[in-house]
Amino acid sequence: MRRRDFTVGLLLVGANRSVRAQEPVKQHRIAVITPTGPVADTSDKGLREWSAFYQELRRWGEIEGQNLTVNRYSGQGRPVAYPDLARRVVSQNPDVIVAVTDAVARAVRAATDSIPIVWIGGEPVRAGLATSLARPGGNITGVTADAGYEVFGKQLQILKEVVPSVSKVAFLTMSTVYPQWGRQLLREISQQLKISLLDMVIQESTPSEYQRVFAEIGQERPDAIIVSPIGSLLPQRRLIVELIEKMRLPAIYAVRYYVEVGGLMAYASDFGELGRRMADDVHAILNRAKPGDIPIYQPTKYELAINLKTATALGLTIPSSLLAAADEVIE
Repeated sequence: MRRRDFTVGLLLVGANRSVRAQEPVKQHRIAVITPTGPVADTSDKGLREWSAFYQELRRWGEIEGQNLTVNRYSGQGRPVAYPDLARRVVSQNPDVIVAVTDAVARAVRAATDSIPIVWIGGEPVRAGLATSLARPGGNITGVTADAGYEVFGKQLQILKEVVPSVSKVAFLTMSTVYPQWGRQLLREISQQLKISLLDMVIQESTPSEYQRVFAEIGQERPDAIIVSPIGSLLPQRRLIVELIEKMRLPAIYAVRYYVEVGGLMAYASDFGELGRRMADDVHAILNRAKPGDIPIYQPTKYELAINLKTATALGLTIPSSLLAAADEVIE
């Protein structure tokens, strides 16, 4: 080889390396839609599941502010506004939309059949979001925050251990996630335990609506309250706990955050694990996996948290067997 050809070859190799080094990092954009509450709750410094979500994305090399842009939206607790919000988000054409709750996911699904959706909510098949857990199909996958209504039976059993005389329980939930089939299942479970179940349904996640529903609960005079796991209730957790505290009723929650702000007990799935699973789905989709081929994750581990300070204020003695089984005891 002549010296000139050799020199040109070296220059070309060096130029190619320089071009590769200067190639821009692939940028990804995701949108996160929560049904209510401040969008800061879905940031890295927000709720437990979101801290775990971004930590897991960083482990995969997806770093917000570097190669990842995250746009966050809130439905402000108004289900009637979800469709318009979903269409607005879809118009921005993000790479992935993360939808919190079944109601938000349905609105997004109605707005697009092409943009991938990673969802966290209740029961996707019965909610019409997926054809099966193993192969959800279409443009959606994600995680379910519960393993079925059997968990409701466990919560009732825990209540009876703490308050053996309990016979009437109010169930606080949101209208958008309480279909007729779910209502029937809850009634069957409560009847097996000889407990009367009162439906207490929030229409919109606003303080005035909570005041209205809790006034109705007071008129019904239940022995205890169960608060559903629906994410639409969570931003109002302090208000919910305060209203229950004023009624001096024992309560069990399906999300641990309530206990951290003064709630009595929670029997709930590990939300940190759910956040990590959502991040795994997002990463897989950003790397060309089809959402409809990714199985929906169901939690297998549940945690019991007990607030002893609240128990003392209510004059309750928590059985030693429950304290021994608890994953967290706040004293």
